[in-house]
Amino acid sequence: MYFLFGIFFIICLFFLITGCWRRHRIICRVRKMAFCDKICLLNDIIAPFGFFYHPTQDVIVSTVDAWQREFGYCAAYDKTAPYFNMVFDCEPVYFDYNGRTWLIEFWKGQYGINTGAEIGIYHADSVLAPEEYSRTLFQSASDREMLNLSSELTRLGRRLYCLNGTHWWLSGFRMGYYSNPDELSLRLSLTFPDACMLQSFTESLRRRGYNDCSLCVCGLTANITFHAPSRGRRRTLRAAVSQWKNRLFCRLFCHVTRPFTQTYDKLLYLYFYLPPAFRHMLSFKRNRKQKRRRRR
Repeated sequence: MYFLFGIFFIICLFFLITGCWRRHRIICRVRKMAFCDKICLLNDIIAPFGFFYHPTQDVIVSTVDAWQREFGYCAAYDKTAPYFNMVFDCEPVYFDYNGRTWLIEFWKGQYGINTGAEIGIYHADSVLAPEEYSRTLFQSASDREMLNLSSELTRLGRRLYCLNGTHWWLSGFRMGYYSNPDELSLRLSLTFPDACMLQSFTESLRRRGYNDCSLCVCGLTANITFHAPSRGRRRTLRAAVSQWKNRLFCRLFCHVTRPFTQTYDKLLYLYFYLPPAFRHMLSFKRNRKQKRRRRR
C-alpha cells in the first residue's frame, strides 16, 4: 500500500515539475518576443476566427471579410444568446429603403470573458411586413452597401475604446473585462449614402422612443447614444447564470495570465500554454453553430 502511494506521489511530483518548467519556458518565450512580432503572430492566429487585434485600442476587432458575414442575422440569435454566455442589450432597427427592409442593430454587453459592443448592417431581399421581422434571416451588407461607422464604448464613465471605419459589422471586445450591460454606454454614428435612407432609419428610431437627447442628425450622419433598450426587458434566470459564469471565467483568465499585464501578451501566453482555452475564448458558441452549418 505504501509502495503504491509512493509511486503515485512521484508521478504527481513529476507532472508538477514538468508543468512548472513548461510554464516558465513559455513565459520567457513570450517576454523575449519583439512587440511587432507579437502583434503579427497574434493577428495570424486569430484571423481564422474573423478578428484582428487593434494594439492602440487594446481590443479584438472584427474583420470586413470575417466568415460570419455569410450567415447574416436574425432575431433568434438575440433570444438564444444567454444560453451561449452572451448577455447584452440590443436595439434592432428595421426600416424600408430602396425596395427592401433593412436591419441595423447595435449591441453592448458581456460576451463570455469579453466586454464589448457591435453595430451590424443587414437587409432582406424585399419589403417585409412587421410580423415577418422576427422569423426572417437578413443578409449581411455587401461591400458597396457598407456604411461609415464609429463607436465609442464607455463603462461607468470610463472609455474602453473608440473605433471607426467603413464596415458591415463594426465590433470591439475588451478581453478579461467583466461588465453588466447596464454599466455600459455606447455612442455611435452612421453616415448614410443619401437623405432617404437616413430619414427612414431615424424615423424608425424615433418610433422606438429615441428623442433629441439620444439622437442627433448632422448632414447625412446620425449620432446615437445607446444606454439601454428603448423597450426595457427583464433579465432572465438564464442570463443571471450566464453572467455568474462570465464573472468566474474572467477571474480565472486574469489569474492564469497574471504573469502579464498587456492583452496581447496574455493571449499569446494562453495560446502556447492552453490552446483549447484560447480557441474557446475566440469562438463564440453562436458562431461555432454557424460554422458547423458552413461545413455541411
